[in-house]
Amino acid sequence: MVTKSLSIRIEPELLDKLHIVADYEGRSANSQILILIRRCVEQYEKEHGPIELGRR
Repeated sequence: MVTKSLSIRIEPELLDKLHIVADYEGRSANSQILILIRRCVEQYEKEHGPIELGRR
């Protein structure tokens, strides 16, 4: 599997809070973000059906 990078802009306070949540869950901030993204996509697909790639 190919892995791509994504840069985001995030306020320092929100980033600090993300680190606290991730630490509580025993994860890195990166892993926590991936879990949140997967949940978001899963919820979207539940409501709207599977996302067909290549349709942007």
